[in-house]
Amino acid sequence: MQQAINDAGNDRVALVRNLEAFLKKYPDSRQRPQIYRALVEANLQLRDKARAADYAERLVALNPDDISITILTIQLLEQNGGEAGLRRAANYATRVLEFVERSSPEEKSPKISQEEWAAERKRDRMSLLALRGRLEMKLQDTAAAQKDFEASYAILPSATAAEQLGEIAELKKDLKAAIQQYARAFALADGVSGSPSRREIRQKLGNVWRLARGSDIGLGEYLLLTFDDLSQASSAAKPRKNADAREPSEFTLRKAPEGTPFPLKDVKGKVLVVNFWATWCGPCHALEPQFARVAAEFQGNPDALFLAANCDEDESLVAPYLEADKPHTAVVFADGLDRLLAINAFPTVIVIDRDGKIAYRSDGFEPLTFEQDLLAAVRRALAGANNSAAGDGFTP
Repeated sequence: MQQAINDAGNDRVALVRNLEAFLKKYPDSRQRPQIYRALVEANLQLRDKARAADYAERLVALNPDDISITILTIQLLEQNGGEAGLRRAANYATRVLEFVERSSPEEKSPKISQEEWAAERKRDRMSLLALRGRLEMKLQDTAAAQKDFEASYAILPSATAAEQLGEIAELKKDLKAAIQQYARAFALADGVSGSPSRREIRQKLGNVWRLARGSDIGLGEYLLLTFDDLSQASSAAKPRKNADAREPSEFTLRKAPEGTPFPLKDVKGKVLVVNFWATWCGPCHALEPQFARVAAEFQGNPDALFLAANCDEDESLVAPYLEADKPHTAVVFADGLDRLLAINAFPTVIVIDRDGKIAYRSDGFEPLTFEQDLLAAVRRALAGANNSAAGDGFTP
């Protein structure tokens, strides 16, 4: 076999020809898995997807537990089309799905946590059900496809499943269900490569909305309500951090972005100044340097602590934001403190006095007076005064 590879050099056509000749001469060679894999890669480079799919299937037959090559085989069979190929692809998808569903935490890598394993397993099941549903749609088995897309969406809502369910509902002339599903797909679409196009979803949604309502009137409001409903459902599904905490000192926040625990009980008795912000908030970006200047005024005072508490639902946005902006005050994740303090808009800056009571609150900010107002509020709190209009307790 090595001679066949060496003789081909960098010529992929020659490599395929030589390897196939080797297989014809030695059909039961122990090196078949390596040869099949090399033929799959070479044919993909030559853009011969039909031949690549053929050797990928042979490799799956030899190594049925090789998930990565099975997924590649499914993708190649789907691209080549043909009813027989699509049916085999659907069977492979079922095999991989069953493998994932049989997996147990005992089999996970020690490098990942139980939570990470569970989240990855959920994503895999969601993706595989959607993949099988797509194949079933191409096979015109709408009932099976609908069942798989519904199961996929129930595990983890996605724009892909919602859009497909919208198409199925539209085919059935169920305009109400089509509107609901397309609106969900539009709200969930994130613009990532390979995900559904929000522009195309908008066109589909607009079409069924006009068929049902006669015009686009009311569509914008419906989309906003759908987005809010999905956001609330997503938040409710996540475990609430610090759910039992009833005052700031009972909270354990996390430093951003690394997640190191930051218990507020360690700073109880100090004046706590918190800037609640989000990466998508323009005014938050404008406020940060002013907040940092006020914090600098108290840098040498051990009784005052300034924190910037991030409130993004998607915490993965925080690290690149911090890398680009490099704020001058300590950054933590809000982890429910925003819920306790009824933060409903950004930015919001709150001063909590030594007794854990709100001494000052600013919802939004006035650039011309923010710094002097916050300076005065912190000084009053340090002196033991609590004269803010917010009053005692946590109600704004």
